[in-house]
Amino acid sequence: MSDDLPICVTCGVQYAGDGFDAEVCRICTDERQYVGWAGQRWTTLANLRNDHRSDVREETPGVWGIGAEPAIGIGQRALLVPGEGGNVLWDCVPYLDDSTVAEVRRLGGIAAIAVSHPHFYGSMIEWSEAFGGVPVYVHAADRQWVCRDGNVVFWEGDTLEILPGRTLINCGVHFAGGTVLHWAGGADGRGALCSGDIFQVVMDRRWVSFMYSYPNLIPEHPETIRRAIDLVRPYPFETIYGAWWGRVVAADAKQSLTRSASRYYHHIGQTP
Repeated sequence: MSDDLPICVTCGVQYAGDGFDAEVCRICTDERQYVGWAGQRWTTLANLRNDHRSDVREETPGVWGIGAEPAIGIGQRALLVPGEGGNVLWDCVPYLDDSTVAEVRRLGGIAAIAVSHPHFYGSMIEWSEAFGGVPVYVHAADRQWVCRDGNVVFWEGDTLEILPGRTLINCGVHFAGGTVLHWAGGADGRGALCSGDIFQVVMDRRWVSFMYSYPNLIPEHPETIRRAIDLVRPYPFETIYGAWWGRVVAADAKQSLTRSASRYYHHIGQTP
């Protein structure tokens, strides 16, 4: 493992190669994120292993999540999304060690990685290499944000089935390449969306919301949301898995998404 590559303390994204500037995390200086109040700071996997560990546990029965304890950066957790052809690691986290690799192998390993948007890149190339160089799917619209070379597949268009029953949908919310994963076999065959914070599962877990920037409270454009809703409309889903532990719309998720969009339009003075 590349134990000494820099990882931004604020966003948790690992850097390597050309274009690295120790003074600037280009993801955090974008208006959707922020530089930590103490200034730009970096860590490494070697440093993190002094006082962190992986948190691998079921998010819902049969769906395993992977996070870190204590939380790193934004604090998201990833998901293992099972199906024919192997597990997809949906979204990524900064932390990885040998025991995490062993535990994930016990759960079936990883056949592919797919990431919703740059804030959740974490140490995605490190994860890819730990599992034999599996492909990392990033929408081509977000190519500029990738901070480390590796087996990245820059896909284009609106949808791409990366493994049977696991289809990426480029909703374009939050980032131009903002992507969700439709899992046909989720929710006992009724379907599920893994949404990261492209569709943000909020504290009242009957609802989601949509933002261009969450920390800086910049709303998303209504036409972007309309396009996203239209793109996911053909897919059945009963559940939405958000980006953090417990952020799950457990039932009637498709109606929750539509209802949430209507509420959003109402509060910004738009017609649903």
